[in-house]
Amino acid sequence: MSAAATNSRMTLPPLPKSVAPLPPIQKRTTSHGTAHDLWKHFQERPLDAIFRPKSVALIGASEKEGSVGRTILWNLLSSPFGGTIYPVNNNPRNPHKSIFGIKSYQRMQEIPEQDPIDLAIIAVPARVVKSVMQDCVEVGVKGAIIISAGFKETGEEGAKLEKEILDIARRGHIRVVGPNCLGVMNPIGGLNATFATHIAKPGNVAFISQSGAMCTSILDWSLQANVGFSSFVSIGSMADINWGDIIYYLGDDPKTKAIAIYMETIGDARSFMSAASEVAFTKPIIVIKPGRTEQAAAAAASHTGSLAGSDDVLDAAFKRCGVLRVNKIREVFEIVELLGKQPLPRGNSLAVVTNAGGPGVISTDALIGSGGQLACLGDDTMAKLNDLLPSHWSHSNPIDILGDATPDTYARSVELAAMDPACHGVLVILTPQSMTDPSKTARGIAEVAKKVGGAKPILASWMGGQGVTEGREILDEAGVVTYDYPDSAAEMFTYMWKYSLNISHLYETPRWCAEMRPDQAVDVIIANAQSEGRTILTELESKQILSAYSIPTVQTVLAMTAEEAVSAAESMVLPTERVVLKLNSTSITHKSDVGGVKLNLSGPEQVRNAFLEMEESVCKRFGKDAFLGVTVQPMVNMKNAYELIVGASPDSQFGPVMLFGSGGILCEVFKDKSLALPPLNSNLAHIMMEDTKIYRALEGIRGNDSIDMTALEKLLVNFSHLIMEKWQFIREIDINPLLASSEGLLALDARVILHDSTHMDVDGEMSHIA
Repeated sequence: MSAAATNSRMTLPPLPKSVAPLPPIQKRTTSHGTAHDLWKHFQERPLDAIFRPKSVALIGASEKEGSVGRTILWNLLSSPFGGTIYPVNNNPRNPHKSIFGIKSYQRMQEIPEQDPIDLAIIAVPARVVKSVMQDCVEVGVKGAIIISAGFKETGEEGAKLEKEILDIARRGHIRVVGPNCLGVMNPIGGLNATFATHIAKPGNVAFISQSGAMCTSILDWSLQANVGFSSFVSIGSMADINWGDIIYYLGDDPKTKAIAIYMETIGDARSFMSAASEVAFTKPIIVIKPGRTEQAAAAAASHTGSLAGSDDVLDAAFKRCGVLRVNKIREVFEIVELLGKQPLPRGNSLAVVTNAGGPGVISTDALIGSGGQLACLGDDTMAKLNDLLPSHWSHSNPIDILGDATPDTYARSVELAAMDPACHGVLVILTPQSMTDPSKTARGIAEVAKKVGGAKPILASWMGGQGVTEGREILDEAGVVTYDYPDSAAEMFTYMWKYSLNISHLYETPRWCAEMRPDQAVDVIIANAQSEGRTILTELESKQILSAYSIPTVQTVLAMTAEEAVSAAESMVLPTERVVLKLNSTSITHKSDVGGVKLNLSGPEQVRNAFLEMEESVCKRFGKDAFLGVTVQPMVNMKNAYELIVGASPDSQFGPVMLFGSGGILCEVFKDKSLALPPLNSNLAHIMMEDTKIYRALEGIRGNDSIDMTALEKLLVNFSHLIMEKWQFIREIDINPLLASSEGLLALDARVILHDSTHMDVDGEMSHIA
């Protein structure tokens, strides 16, 4: 391709009722930054200027060997996108009037006014980008890609410069990709606005990455593996265009069938959740998000200059908005292929058909370890397998049909397994043995896949090398995805199930509970605490708030003196039962850590002594102001009760996050918990419960009856409503322990911490609520 130097352009394809007057509650002012505009993607598509430009100005264009400007210009020329290219080099020492034979300009303003510029690619030092962006605004540029690095990832000064540049861009209504990015490719349209060495092959998967180096690595691999992309985006530091913007845009792109993401930080959580929740209905969104360890999260944060966020919270968010998270780069593309060829399973039970025991054991380990389970085959299926197979077959799942299995035996065994109602998918494993015909067996499995008719996924692992190549090709043509190793196939099945489960979450729309209308006393409790300058509610106040939301609490009476404690105990249960004394304090939250809990008190003298001992100990260690009496409660003895914890705390990016799991004083040791984003309905609450180890015990084990699961679901739903209604005031809240048995549910202890009224714009906005 050539052009004359004279060309001006080049065209290329029970609460307190008796209370004081209600003081004004100090509401929090939430700061979301620039909230995602839910209707933006229904209007004119501003990102078309970046993905489908009719004209491109490259600021920093150069002929200098090895420069970024030269590489980008050469890529634009080498992959015609059907538009016009304007090289701009604002270096006054540049003597060239043309670059690669195309007329060049020293400033954007020199480009003829009749030639509007859709896209500006900025590849100049960071200190120059601000003036370049001002030029872009003056000439009416619609979109920009800032390749340059040296902004918020470098520290405070870089962050300040980035904000100044973004302010200028917003005044000119310019959408910006980057900074610190590789650029953008539209392989189908022919646009290569990057400094990568090649353009990606066209395909139907969009790939978005914060890491430019990850982009080039994936690109290099894809060329060898013959994998194509509809879009290939290095999103950089996301100063403007973020995950939500790109997901919405690609969701409307008919050439994109799936979206794959390499994410280091989530950025605007509200935007991401809103876009993903909508687009995931029609297109799989697969995310690989490193940072599961604290060290990796710190590395990701320093790389992008953004908060990495809690990894467990991210998992909860992904589940809620229909996004599937995988752990390995290869899994991103494997699951995309699998979702495109096989139906989603309706459960996590897999049948494994194999001609060797070892691979069956390996696949079982991988299946169970990743969250799946072996299908428990029915009696009818087992009887038919007994009639079909030799007497010494495995007689269980995995179905080991032995090394001399014929292609017909393979096909019939797979068909029987697939027809079993308890089976949600089938994994077929073949090891090359002297009696084995990999190709003929593959043809038989392909026929079975047609008979199943897309009702259940069928996966295969044809183990070996050249001898099984033809069989793999036969299966691939039939839409049966094959894997080199059976453990990979088993893990892919589990990913399919998790994706199916995440998509089902999108159909769960929590409704506001009409009958739950807490009276004004809840606001009174909060307002009184604020007026006293307190951020910690007493246990009694905390329980009164829980009671307002129909969460059962143990009877609690406040006693300011030892004699009041004795009187309360006698009126409550003494002498036939025992009582508990707990410290009442507005400054100490973990009472058991300071000797603030006295159990199993059986008489007036024990109650009196316990009060005096606690008073002396607390006043000596923390001062008189820390001791505000005690609460007297009956010693609850619920038969075979389990201690649970229910709580909520703020995440810096997603706002309030709910926690459920094993409770008691060892809850932080066992760490058996699940997280969810409020609000919940009963189905979401049940899913949250199922994600814990203690759930199996709650169902009833070793002769113990199941707890009332419906009541626990309702309690979690009510608690989520409390969070949603009062999170502008409440910073942290937990019930620990919550006793659960077949007799009922009872909150024994509760803790509520309010936001400091002098810092009412801190963490806690409900970022995930779009």
